[in-house]
Amino acid sequence: MALNARLDHRKPLVFDTHELGRRPGALQRLTRTVDAPKDLGIAGVVGVPQGAPVELELRLESVMEGVLVTGTARAQAEGECVRCLEPLQLDVEAEFQEMFSYPDADDRGRPKAEPADDAEEDEDRLFIEDGLFDLEPVLRDAVVLALPMQPVCQEDCPGLCSECGARLADDPDHHHDAVDIRWAALQGLAGSLGDGEKDEMSGAEAGVDEKQEK
Repeated sequence: MALNARLDHRKPLVFDTHELGRRPGALQRLTRTVDAPKDLGIAGVVGVPQGAPVELELRLESVMEGVLVTGTARAQAEGECVRCLEPLQLDVEAEFQEMFSYPDADDRGRPKAEPADDAEEDEDRLFIEDGLFDLEPVLRDAVVLALPMQPVCQEDCPGLCSECGARLADDPDHHHDAVDIRWAALQGLAGSLGDGEKDEMSGAEAGVDEKQEK
């Protein structure tokens, strides 16, 4: 990721590294509970609602080229069961590790003699700006990877009845009587006839019977 606009230290997912003092080997451990940012999850499937609490445990380690951030995020996600379509909640724990580079150092931690021309390489990197880094993109990627692509309310959820849409978990004995497709076609035809047509057919059948008797 290229360098961003100036970071705001008041944002809950922006962290300050000044205490590390760019001393390789220096460590800092942090715990923080923050409000979940927007779109923290898989859109339309499952995710942590915006504003829900997210517990963070972080380890910040100063290295030559920047600050290595290792952490765990815990939150409760909400979604919909892909089998029975019922709302569900699940606990999510996401682990991550990311390097935030000093913008004035190369990959070996040495000061750059000139600005780098490799824009593509910088797009894949995260940077420290004025001693601050933004954890939000790292958190979002980690949570998405930790969430199930097809969430279910329970592992053995039987889903919905394919004929009427009833939730099978609520009625384990739910079933429909099988109908011979040949009789079903005749029943459908009978149901499509109007009363007048039925009377005409009945009269015709009566006339045939009278001729047979004669």
